[in-house]
Amino acid sequence: MNRIKDELKSLNRNASTARKPKKIAILGATGHIAKNLIIGLAAAQEYELYLFSRSRDRMALFLEENQLQEGATLCEYDQFARTADYDVIINGVGIGDPRDLIQHPFRVFQITEQYDNLILDYLHKHPAAIYINLSSGAVYGSDFDQPATYGKWLKLDSNHLSTKEFYGISKLNMEAKHRSLGSYRIVDLRIFGFFSAFIDLDSRYLLTDIIQHLKSGEVLSTSADNIVRDYVHPGDFVQLIKLCMQDKVRNEVYDVYSLKPALKFEILDYFAEYHGLKYEIQDNPSCNSITGSKNNYYSLNDHAAGIGYQPTYTSLQSIESGYAQLCRNKNS
Repeated sequence: MNRIKDELKSLNRNASTARKPKKIAILGATGHIAKNLIIGLAAAQEYELYLFSRSRDRMALFLEENQLQEGATLCEYDQFARTADYDVIINGVGIGDPRDLIQHPFRVFQITEQYDNLILDYLHKHPAAIYINLSSGAVYGSDFDQPATYGKWLKLDSNHLSTKEFYGISKLNMEAKHRSLGSYRIVDLRIFGFFSAFIDLDSRYLLTDIIQHLKSGEVLSTSADNIVRDYVHPGDFVQLIKLCMQDKVRNEVYDVYSLKPALKFEILDYFAEYHGLKYEIQDNPSCNSITGSKNNYYSLNDHAAGIGYQPTYTSLQSIESGYAQLCRNKNS
């Protein structure tokens, strides 16, 4: 009888351990993408979230507005190594506004290195932890006459580097460091486009320009180039993050993609038809993108399908749902 009781206790302990929530640290928690991850991971009620940001007040307000205080802990960066034994670390730190790259080009290297090294120092002491880094499609360079593929080569004129290469080089250097640490579970996710209600409307991207012109009622001027962009839906991205936590995923890199990319004029016509956007075509408009025009900025590299990633939403659907939520937030 005692032996049976002991076995039952052991089973209960094992079941309790199996239900133990994963401890996830999110760095750059006030960022656009990170906010979506916080909401998506909190909804699963399977995780303890430790949120690191330089603005504790902004983070606290975000949690309060979205009723996410339970299960989330606000943290200071200088306490990162001592706050908890993390199962997963997600690095969302980075420069999110292209204008910052123009004004402070060195900062992209400085910030990238600072927080990446902070996490790598932690991994050296806690090698069982999973490190998921939010990288960028910019690692493929600025030449996107064709979309990225598994066999795409990086073209780089090392004797004439310009500001448009700096961001991609910083991300590529980061990925190279991670591949050199093959015994650690480090996953780089190359994001090509992401849109949601939490985007910084003061940043300069195609969609933020559209929204700013909708607000002002002014006519948006654009080139005749029908560029292609890929915007992953927050729900699909959270799905991919969870898949990267599987035991079978070790030291890897995956391109992030939606169910289908969108043409620029598909996007413009959607906003014109449903939201009253006025736009005109200019012959020679200046390129707003500091990292290059990138006519086909999306990937056909579906390596992530090998771990079960199957996006549900197209880029246009991601834009529709993100803008609808943005309007609801503005009117609430």
